[in-house]
Amino acid sequence: MLPTPAPVSSSVPDRPAALAELLAGVIAETGRFVLGKEPQIRLALCSLLAEGHLLIEDIPGIGKTTLAKALAGVLGLDFRRIQCTSDMLPGDILGVSVFEQQSASFTFHPGPIFTRILLADEINRTTPKTQSALLEAMEERQVSLEGATRPLPAPFFVIATQNPLEQAGTYPLPESQLDRFLFRLTLGYPDREAERQLLAGDREPVTDITPLLDADRVLQLQRRAQSVHLADHLVGYVQDLLEASRLSGRFAFGLSPRAGLALLRAARAWALLAGRDWVLPEDVQQVLPHVAGHRLRHADTLAEVDAAELAAVFQAVPVPA
Repeated sequence: MLPTPAPVSSSVPDRPAALAELLAGVIAETGRFVLGKEPQIRLALCSLLAEGHLLIEDIPGIGKTTLAKALAGVLGLDFRRIQCTSDMLPGDILGVSVFEQQSASFTFHPGPIFTRILLADEINRTTPKTQSALLEAMEERQVSLEGATRPLPAPFFVIATQNPLEQAGTYPLPESQLDRFLFRLTLGYPDREAERQLLAGDREPVTDITPLLDADRVLQLQRRAQSVHLADHLVGYVQDLLEASRLSGRFAFGLSPRAGLALLRAARAWALLAGRDWVLPEDVQQVLPHVAGHRLRHADTLAEVDAAELAAVFQAVPVPA
């Protein structure tokens, strides 16, 4: 058993290198419970630091729920899980008002969305009407219900899991909802050593987590991520990437300005994870496939675009020196 790191102080370090060390500790601690998935943990943390949301697409039983629970525990953030089903209603997520006989008035009972990390498990098994209940919350960090607008806790981070669309009983997510997710990634099968540890019961229980951060420090980290310096020529590089997606002829439609903003936020967070307070072209390239993959479709078939096709378009864009 690895030693459990001690919780950090009430504020995050000022130096980028010290911040990177802190975040590396978060990744390592989460990796105690999600074995052999350090790249995916890093991407999940990057998504949170960039104030985005995360879509994980994979078959059941890969560890998607474990990743969400472990990350919430290490970050010290409250966590709720909803199991999406075909008969779920929007009120099951957002909450409802119940008439109280004693007070002769309605009392609002908040739903599971009023949390800091929400796991929407198998989101594409619920109907489009219920899927759309998450749209305002993900974009505006608030819920409008019964004539009142209620803010959500900060930070607010949605991790949604999605079964492959060829599996039975799934409803494809509309493009407007896919666009609310900063990243889409897959976990994939564990390597042989990680799977051996899982089968042998060597993985530690997810309940045995010592938080390394809390809500206030996560908010500090998000602010630090968005203060990472972005040079003008990198803004031009991102514009060139957006234009390439629109003019290539391979895709039904190109990346939107919102996708460009998402790419910049993610690149800043990736640079912070690397211990820098400035963005390099490599930061943009690292996050680009996870930002763009779920936002693009083939021009002829409207099928999803794979990594090789993305690379064929984006590698032709000149990289600034």
